[in-house]
Amino acid sequence: MRLDVVTIFPEYLDPLRHALLGKAIEQGILSVGVHDLRQWATDVHKSVDDTPYGGGPGMVMKPEVWGPALDAVAAGEAGVELESSLPHLEKPVEDVASSYEAGERDDRPLLIVPTPAGKPFTQADARAWSHEEHIVFACGRYEGIDQRVIDDAAQRYRVREVSIGDYVLIGGEVAVLVIAEAVVRLIPGVLGNRRSHEEDSFSDGLLEGPSYTKPRSWRGLEVPEVLFSGNHAKVDRWRRDQALLRTQAVRPELLDNVELSDADRKVLGEG
Repeated sequence: MRLDVVTIFPEYLDPLRHALLGKAIEQGILSVGVHDLRQWATDVHKSVDDTPYGGGPGMVMKPEVWGPALDAVAAGEAGVELESSLPHLEKPVEDVASSYEAGERDDRPLLIVPTPAGKPFTQADARAWSHEEHIVFACGRYEGIDQRVIDDAAQRYRVREVSIGDYVLIGGEVAVLVIAEAVVRLIPGVLGNRRSHEEDSFSDGLLEGPSYTKPRSWRGLEVPEVLFSGNHAKVDRWRRDQALLRTQAVRPELLDNVELSDADRKVLGEG
């Protein structure tokens, strides 16, 4: 997969070089190019924004800067290539096959524009986008990017305006880090064991239940006995029950889209 990020703060994207994303870069699974938007600014001050038509507070990012930037990235301009921050120990990959089906192919790059006005980003989006060959992120600032940039980009990109939550950030860079990590971890080979993401929260529509490790007893708190039973069916049922109960308590609206068995309904007090 190729990621390109257009931003006025290239340093913000340094975390993409670390941990699993850095390992993916090192292994050749992922390449990342970062582009400083100001290199396409033409005035002496390298300005990228101006006052909004119709008045109002804040500044709007200018189309005559963003347009050439996105044109260049779509044409293959490389930008500054990120390298992995540290060498990673090579470990055998247990199973790199993906259980998620790729959708129909479209050769145009996917342009993701993080914005509070966008469609909520979901795990389903992350799964779908993990099959993309080229994703470009446009990091807005201030009051956002002139809408004509988004409309024009649709000629060269498949454009998605997305939000990572019902709140406002200073710019799109943090959202890029969130989306990139959610997507890249689902690429076959990035996680050694595909069950690591197949059993995540939201993978089956539910929040993931609690997890435990050693020691068996800590500060008077015990690991549930069922986890020592050796009965895999019983453990799976317990984990399903815990996921159902946590979802009911924290995100009950998610249950509306989950297919529930009679046993599930009994756990939820509906049977």
